[in-house]
Amino acid sequence: MADSYLLLWLEGPLQSWGHDSRFGRRDSLDFPTKSGVLGLLCCARGAGGLEKDWLACWADLDMQVLGYVPCSANGQLMPRQPLLRDFQMVGSGYDDQDLWQTLLIPKKSDGGKAVGGGTKMTYRYYLQDMTYAVVLQAPEGLAQEAVSALQAPVWDIYLGRKNCVPTEFVYQGVFERADAAWQAAAVLAQSKGRSPVLRVLQGEHDGEVLTLNDVPLQLGKHKTYRDRRVTVQRIDAAESTG
Repeated sequence: MADSYLLLWLEGPLQSWGHDSRFGRRDSLDFPTKSGVLGLLCCARGAGGLEKDWLACWADLDMQVLGYVPCSANGQLMPRQPLLRDFQMVGSGYDDQDLWQTLLIPKKSDGGKAVGGGTKMTYRYYLQDMTYAVVLQAPEGLAQEAVSALQAPVWDIYLGRKNCVPTEFVYQGVFERADAAWQAAAVLAQSKGRSPVLRVLQGEHDGEVLTLNDVPLQLGKHKTYRDRRVTVQRIDAAESTG
């Protein structure tokens, strides 16, 4: 059996696809990462181990993305919403003299209080009202497992972060060719009044070429990744409506 192509539809009020977040700042890329998409599949499968062999089967396969924004009733693109910045203080306000409240205070691996007395201050960034179609090449023999998992997830699936809940079924079909998957995505986008504003291709093409460290090689406590080259192409209004 040849490789197949999964069409994933990532739609929700908030999404966050972290790539290079550090310490108290949790950024988001403008589009889903491969590690985020494969992590979504692992949640659906209920896979909590290292998953080395499974990840190796997906590592070199293609993943393409189209990002959509809503259109007005007359077909005009709606302006993109800015990144939402959420300031969070995790673990503040608890009484460390109270046994039960102490259990809620963030701690280091040795059981001691985290830096700052147990309070973690973070800025977290979210994409607002974006929708993505992801066409993901699936390895021979693993496509049906992914389909079954997405149709009946073992664990909750989310759009990059656990508070980013999808508002549409993520799985939208499996196809023998990538172009057939994109045709189905175009029909779905049109039915929802959405037009594309960006395209992300794997490899180097015309556009903005980026190097992302987003190909997972091992999950679990000590995650490892390798680099992937992608090209981001911005789609103007004429192309998206034509």
